[in-house]
Amino acid sequence: MSAPVFVADRAALAEGSELLLTGPEGRHAATVRRLEVGEEAVLTDGAGLVVRCQASEVGRDHVLFVVLDRREVPAPTPRLVVVQALPKGDRGELAVETLTEIGVDVVVPWAASRCVTRWRDERGHKALGRWRATAREAGKQSRRAWFPEVTELASTVEVAALLDGAALGVVLHEEAMLSLGGAAVPGSGDLVIVVGPEGGLSRDELLAFAATGADAYRLGPSVLRTSTAGTVAAAVLLSRTPRWP
Repeated sequence: MSAPVFVADRAALAEGSELLLTGPEGRHAATVRRLEVGEEAVLTDGAGLVVRCQASEVGRDHVLFVVLDRREVPAPTPRLVVVQALPKGDRGELAVETLTEIGVDVVVPWAASRCVTRWRDERGHKALGRWRATAREAGKQSRRAWFPEVTELASTVEVAALLDGAALGVVLHEEAMLSLGGAAVPGSGDLVIVVGPEGGLSRDELLAFAATGADAYRLGPSVLRTSTAGTVAAAVLLSRTPRWP
């Protein structure tokens, strides 16, 4: 079984032969994971710095670690960006969780015109906070050195700009003529996947995205829900990059 992962600030991880893990992560390590003296763990800042450690002291709300080794993991390339239209209920967190586990680097919440869910005022701030917390926890669970960024809510104009600057722009659409399995995947740059809402993309959105040069692709003969389509599409592309050798 691989060692558990905990998050700490880069400044705390960057130097020294010992590391003291306190706060929520320290309590989690000591009381939830019940680390024992001599047990190994991995500490990371979620931005490439990975420190392999061994517990030398376990308290009620802290763990003292001895550093075994440090390493900087390069940012993965090509970078994978998924624009996720807001799903209903808790399916947004489900989408973020599986996108993180599969290896997506950036998740962009998108207020598509046919989204039933709307992020407004305090509700929007709380929802974004849940997405970001989900990405952090899923990053730990999947042992990632780089946790995904969850951006602020994007407009259709901002999504079109992402597609315009992409090395490969993919707009998922169940009636598209092109199959994603046949797309030519570049080895560098941004791969941007746009996932529409349950009600589908509007004509204006399709036109705006097509104007950037992005193509519409289908995944297969069945229609997936918005909360799962992005993960499947990301896996198709990642399987054809050096990131999945």
